Amino acid sequence: MKIFDAIIIGSGQAGPSLAARCASEGLNTAIIERDRFGGTCVNTGCTPTKALVASARAVHMVNRSADFGIKITGEVSVDMKSVKARKDKIVEQSTTGVENWLKSTKNLTVFEGHARFESSNTIIVGDQLLKADKIFINVGGRAYIPEGFQDVKYLTNSSMMEVDYVPDHLMIVGGSYIGLEFGQMYRRFGSEVTIIEMGSRLIAREDEDVSSEIRRIFEDEGINFRMEAECLNGKIHGDNIMINVDCQVGDKQIKGSHLLLATGRQPNTDDLGLEKAGIQTDTRGYIEVDDQLHTNVPGIWALGDCNRKGAFTHTTYNDFEIVAANLFDNDLRKVSDRITCYGLFIDPALGRVGMTENEVRKSGKKALIGIRAMKRIARAKEKGETNGFMKILVDAESKRILGATILGIEGDEIIHSILDIMYADAPYTVIQRAVHIHPTVSELIPTTLGELKPLD
Repeated sequence: MKIFDAIIIGSGQAGPSLAARCASEGLNTAIIERDRFGGTCVNTGCTPTKALVASARAVHMVNRSADFGIKITGEVSVDMKSVKARKDKIVEQSTTGVENWLKSTKNLTVFEGHARFESSNTIIVGDQLLKADKIFINVGGRAYIPEGFQDVKYLTNSSMMEVDYVPDHLMIVGGSYIGLEFGQMYRRFGSEVTIIEMGSRLIAREDEDVSSEIRRIFEDEGINFRMEAECLNGKIHGDNIMINVDCQVGDKQIKGSHLLLATGRQPNTDDLGLEKAGIQTDTRGYIEVDDQLHTNVPGIWALGDCNRKGAFTHTTYNDFEIVAANLFDNDLRKVSDRITCYGLFIDPALGRVGMTENEVRKSGKKALIGIRAMKRIARAKEKGETNGFMKILVDAESKRILGATILGIEGDEIIHSILDIMYADAPYTVIQRAVHIHPTVSELIPTTLGELKPLD
């Protein structure tokens, strides 16, 4: 048995930073990784998908060149092997960087293999038994595979990273964040794309106006949709795949060359031996934690996607910050301090903070709302990017911003000016009276806040 002060399971977004911090505090630390260093974000999530999104946007802008008075002669083609090679190079730089950082850190031992609990303070990795009084679980998640697709070859967000060709007809089951990013991306690469969704609208978490605008944008790019699909399952049909959709309208089946399942995520907790440590999970396998990320077992914490407290790279890193602050800095930080924020990296991007309009209505708060279409913003028109809108909700009594949506060019970046005001707990008038640079998209945030109206 090897004795450590701290053991971190998983090298995703929280793991390496926490391991390095523990080691720098003088703790004899171990970190365990069973697959690729860096976790989902670096290998199959944020880094590679956004690299692919960038390539897809480049193709899209070339095809739009005439809109800007530029004439391109000859055929425009996509070399997917080169697209993949660019993506792979970016991923390798990140993955190698994480691995080298960990293996060169003083007081830190790296173990490669699958970790399982033997008790509340012992972990087995291969034929080695490790013990520590502090154990941190950062095992992430993976694609959820629904019933009905066991007899067909399908792709997930992970296996899509190995695709180096343009599918003839990519069918995507799931009209939410992952499905939408891949759908637009591969349509721009040249695939016929059909997105199949069980709900009546896309990304049901968002307000209906957001769902409708995104669908309009996608349909303008030639993407097909089948909504309210029921009894979903797939079967082989010659060289193709047939998906039974049994929708209320349209064909009962859809045939395509490739299938991507984008139906949600599940935590990587089912093979950790959590029961031997007495660690509680919910019905879906997510580890239950308190506001400072402790599990029910003293000396064990859970961070990142496996705890269902955020499931984003930025919230996972914040989990590390919360744990480190409480352990080493006498700083009583907690999960409930953070404000919901995330992006959907389609084009144009969606930036979201705080409450949706629907949530504000359900809360019964007396609120104000400001909405401005991108086509009314000079900078958006100059850039030829007039899809989308911005929407901001304010508490009518406290004057605090409740939430905001920016669906538009660089919306994923612009949203932070609103987020920062919310973290500062400052009234909306602070940003409404700020003088922003012209001509920008951001300058219309003060304008929109100056035109607030009561939320009916």
